[in-house]
Amino acid sequence: MKKLLAIASAFASLTMLVPADIQAPPGSTYTSTRKLGRALSNILYGVIEIPEQVVRKTDSYGRKAGFSYGVVDGTSRSLRRLGYGFYELFTFTCPTYRGTFKPPYESCGQDNRIEMNVHDGLSEFPPELGFETYFRHTRSQKY
Repeated sequence: MKKLLAIASAFASLTMLVPADIQAPPGSTYTSTRKLGRALSNILYGVIEIPEQVVRKTDSYGRKAGFSYGVVDGTSRSLRRLGYGFYELFTFTCPTYRGTFKPPYESCGQDNRIEMNVHDGLSEFPPELGFETYFRHTRSQKY
């Protein structure tokens, strides 16, 4: 009995020293509802890629490239978003990308507003136009 008690107390004292990982796993924020929301936003707002790419290409390469290459690239990205949107809409209940609900397209690089590769990567959600802000503070005048 003393041997069993000694083993139990040693086991209990050792398990108290082991820290547990209480954080959520990395994929816990990607759920089926987020995948459904991503699908709907890609279908509804993917068209915003066209004016967004016109502005980006104009800033990078000039007006002529913005209104030619920007329109073509924006249309391509918009159609890709539409395809991904319908794909994710029909499969939102299934973890399809490597056993998770993460987006199937890769995003890399960093823009000041959204994480994306400017030339060919897609961010998780479509870009927002300039009327929405990413900052909590405002410039208001007090009288």
